[in-house]
Amino acid sequence: MASKEHLNLIFIGHVDHGKSTTVGRILYETGALSEQQLRKLKEEAEKVGKATFEFAFTMDTLKEERERGVTIDLSHKEFNTAKYDFTIIDAPGHRDFVKNMITGASQADAAVIVCSAKDGVQAQTKEHAFLAKVLGISQFVIGINKMDAVEWKEDAYNTVVAELKGLLKNVGYKVDEIPYVPYSAFTGGNIASRSEKSPWYKGPTLLECFDKFTVPAKPKDKPLRMPIQDVFTITGHGTVPVGRVESGVLKPGMNICIMPSGVKTDVKKIEMHHKELKEAIPGDNVGFNIKGVDKKDVQRGNVIGPADVPPTVAEEFKAQVVVLDHPTAIAKGYTPVFHLHTAQIACTVVEILEKKDPKTGQTMEKNPDFIKTGDIAILKIKPLRPVVVEKFSEFPALGRFAIRDMGQTVAAGVVLEVTPKK
Repeated sequence: MASKEHLNLIFIGHVDHGKSTTVGRILYETGALSEQQLRKLKEEAEKVGKATFEFAFTMDTLKEERERGVTIDLSHKEFNTAKYDFTIIDAPGHRDFVKNMITGASQADAAVIVCSAKDGVQAQTKEHAFLAKVLGISQFVIGINKMDAVEWKEDAYNTVVAELKGLLKNVGYKVDEIPYVPYSAFTGGNIASRSEKSPWYKGPTLLECFDKFTVPAKPKDKPLRMPIQDVFTITGHGTVPVGRVESGVLKPGMNICIMPSGVKTDVKKIEMHHKELKEAIPGDNVGFNIKGVDKKDVQRGNVIGPADVPPTVAEEFKAQVVVLDHPTAIAKGYTPVFHLHTAQIACTVVEILEKKDPKTGQTMEKNPDFIKTGDIAILKIKPLRPVVVEKFSEFPALGRFAIRDMGQTVAAGVVLEVTPKK
């Protein structure tokens, strides 16, 4: 049997709208979570008085494992449909987890935006939908969860869909091309099979939607670019950086350089899910061994590239930025934190070059003094310390960013030009 193509799927949405339960239910319906595992989770859930939370526990046990630094058994997080092998990237919904979501979204090929039929659109639904779009995800399914809580009423569904369409249209989605699936993670209706409680709904189930996704082109012919998410020191293995290959191919024996430090080293061996690989291609999340590199020269936010075509370290860069939600205004000299691929770094707005009309993309004003919520502008930006930045047109995953300040995402953008450091 030929192996299926692989996609990374992220579930996003407000914290109480049932993402974890949805994920657990999908794992169960596709056979990735056994009846026995489910029963065990049910018992654990009942013990702590959260009887309906057994699915959520599936993901949350993993979250705890993460915090304790236990190796995560990834089998939990993978499921298959008729057409694809999926890996779930879990994006927590709490506000302070937005940075994890940003890292997650930059690795996702497709997203499920979960919104509760009971509570409708929340501030976070908006923030996450916006980020997913800016971070370059192009395929979406909207899941309207908790239909059982509104007695599967069609008008409850229609109300939320109308609300979501209004929101998503403003953010730049093609709202009529996206499926809006009414379902119940708790009872399982419309996830793998149709619910007889929604005869009015004629569209696909959640899993049918997943098989309509397309696999993004893998830019293997471009130079290797791999942002580092984590670095482990493993006895007997030396230093093991972990990350996702965004372009090019990583092979054992390859001579690589780590930017911004510029350190060169050779790749020893590459592993994914505890299996050794002969090569890692775009989309693969892998760990690889390197010897003789100091921990300070390889850390989260660094980028790996071939020694002869190193990743670009930016002196400054020009970007198109959308202001999502800023309490006052952004002016020259503003220095928030930029989340750029896996790096988090303070950058200063050196110049506001122009403000654009969101509807036409035409220049509205040259060199405005400030920009505010809802504006789209071209900015010149200077990182406060060395960081890898690439043009969005050449390396999309390394050329998009979110700007965070005061505990929230204030803006996001894409990199148009980079002035390399001398």
